[in-house]
Amino acid sequence: MADGVTPRVKVPKSAEAGEVITIKTLISHPMESGQRKDDDGNVIPRSIINRFTCDFNGENVIDVKMEPAMSTNPYFEFEAKVPEAGDFTFKWYDDDGSVYEETKSVAIG
Repeated sequence: MADGVTPRVKVPKSAEAGEVITIKTLISHPMESGQRKDDDGNVIPRSIINRFTCDFNGENVIDVKMEPAMSTNPYFEFEAKVPEAGDFTFKWYDDDGSVYEETKSVAIG
């Protein structure tokens, strides 16, 4: 597990049934490509978030594969239709096998 990895998600607390909402996500992560060297000339091992997914009530909303060229602290903003009250589950997958997860609920109102 990489040090200091912090996922942040911004989702409206409520929406109308069928409304399209904007979701914003950011994860603090150094995203080391594996191509740089440290001060002693040793290659710094690759350490990236290689996949990001978002599901709503178990159905996939977005699934993104990331490559080493992705910037530090990846930010995603996307829209999703909310057909009913439920939970958005966000997952970020790290090269080392770690999975960082965040869940946000949306009420219909």
